[in-house]
Amino acid sequence: MRTIRRLCTVALVTGLTLLGMGSAPAAARPIEQGHFHDSFSEVFENCGLTLRSDVDVEGRFLANSQGPDGLIYFTEVSHGTLSWTNLANGKTMTASFAGVFKDLKVTDNGDGTVTIVSMSSGNFRVVGPEGGAALRMSTGTIRFEVLIDLGGTPTDPSDDTELDFQIIMEQTGLNEFEGGDFFCDDVQLLIG
Repeated sequence: MRTIRRLCTVALVTGLTLLGMGSAPAAARPIEQGHFHDSFSEVFENCGLTLRSDVDVEGRFLANSQGPDGLIYFTEVSHGTLSWTNLANGKTMTASFAGVFKDLKVTDNGDGTVTIVSMSSGNFRVVGPEGGAALRMSTGTIRFEVLIDLGGTPTDPSDDTELDFQIIMEQTGLNEFEGGDFFCDDVQLLIG
């Protein structure tokens, strides 16, 4: 499945590549900010079925240069829907999500890499073709650490490479996603 930029948790992490260093400012200063709205569809094979994925996500983002080294910190607030349709029978299940993603600490490792500690907080809810009560729901906060190679160009994120990713803390409220292959289980139950 295509990686979905700017999504919390599953796609949650791709916004981390907006890194870089500028001159050494005394306080935070906006580098880039804006609104985004992305919609796309794709067909793929998964769970023994041919599925169409439809994505619609929108939100706001802000990249700030912070600290004496001028490292870039990224914040994003987004919400949207993901839906999966079984092309054999036309049934659709839909996930809705809303959340915030924020870099908490960016560290220059002195070797052309940075380590970023980030958090993602929000909710994710899955319903079947008839709607009604949520089949799956997750709420809470996840903190994770990512090691990024800046590709020799600290101010150009287009050549950044993720070297390592690890979850360092999870605090969840309601979380029905623990264990198992919830995606294929839900697909087979709801639209298979």
